[in-house]
Amino acid sequence: MVKNDSILNSVLGYSKSQRIGIILFFLIILLAQGIYYFWDFNSTTNFGNEKTKWLANQNVIDSLKLENKNLKPTIYPFNPNFISDFKGYKLGMSVAEIDRLLAYRKQNRFVNSAEEFQAVTKVSDSLLNVISPYFKFPDWVRNKKYNAPSFAKKDFPKSEKIIVLDINQATKEDLMKVYGIGDKISDRILEQKQKLGAFVSMEQMNDIWGLSPEVIEKINAAFVVKSIASAKKININNASVKELSQFPFFRYQLAKDIVVYRTMNGDLKLEDLSKIKGFPDDKIKIIALYLEF
Repeated sequence: MVKNDSILNSVLGYSKSQRIGIILFFLIILLAQGIYYFWDFNSTTNFGNEKTKWLANQNVIDSLKLENKNLKPTIYPFNPNFISDFKGYKLGMSVAEIDRLLAYRKQNRFVNSAEEFQAVTKVSDSLLNVISPYFKFPDWVRNKKYNAPSFAKKDFPKSEKIIVLDINQATKEDLMKVYGIGDKISDRILEQKQKLGAFVSMEQMNDIWGLSPEVIEKINAAFVVKSIASAKKININNASVKELSQFPFFRYQLAKDIVVYRTMNGDLKLEDLSKIKGFPDDKIKIIALYLEF
């Protein structure tokens, strides 16, 4: 009894606010215990309309994914000789099996049956049974009696005989028939021929500005030099500096050097041309055909 009185006295010894606080503390404990025992934590959470729609769509997506897993890729007929790395992988072939086929094809050899395909690639019987129904070989393989279409010579038009013309007799129209020669280039060729009287070599086409090596090759196939009778000639031992400078192959300075050499050494001969300073040695044979000594 004494003990209980002491407890009571200690409680009554608290202030009013302290006693209210203790009572509220016990009430909170009792409330928490009631929530713990009586509240259903497994109850479904109420989502908004948007979340509900999303979950419904997700169910559809999941079902489609499941269907796609069960789908098998469509295989179309193909020639097994031309299986690529990716194609072989999709068919279920291993890297080694694909490499054997590619190595066989590098020898320019073909497989003509499912049996030959297996012999080369070493694929299993189970894989061969799956993919061989889609093998498509050419008609001449499937039917040995198949005759490939033959082409008689008469089926092809006879090639026209190429007529080679004399470049010195060629007209503007003749020149423009060559692919790559237009209006201006044909005029340049004819102007150069007029200055010289005639071309003495087809190498002179290299001196025509604007002609590419490819076009020059076509000109050489269509034209030749047949006659040089009309070529203009100049007497190198009697011509003046002015006359020599008007010659297409000589510039004024070279014309002066020729006259100086001629004055100091006498009349020129063919072998003297290479001794003159600045003389174009690579064209001596062509130039000589226009000179008189």
